[in-house]
Amino acid sequence: MKNDDKPLEVYSPPLWQPGDKVRSRMTVRNDGTMPGVEVGHIVVRKGDVGYVRDIGTYLQEFYVYAVDFIDRGNIVGMRARELTSEGDDR
Repeated sequence: MKNDDKPLEVYSPPLWQPGDKVRSRMTVRNDGTMPGVEVGHIVVRKGDVGYVRDIGTYLQEFYVYAVDFIDRGNIVGMRARELTSEGDDR
């Protein structure tokens, strides 16, 4: 559902750029968008550290950050609300 009171995320610059080190704020499970990985399988755990590889958009509203979680061997699309800057305690 769209919230008309808030400006679209893509109207502002992305919070991170390729190469930035980020940390997952939550555990993420495959929702069916990762080929070869069982739906519901944990692909990222809260606290995992990764590096932004690329930035895309979803529905022309949100940024999706392709994050390379090197220790897990996964590249996962993450929304800004699911990430924090490495070292940030938010």
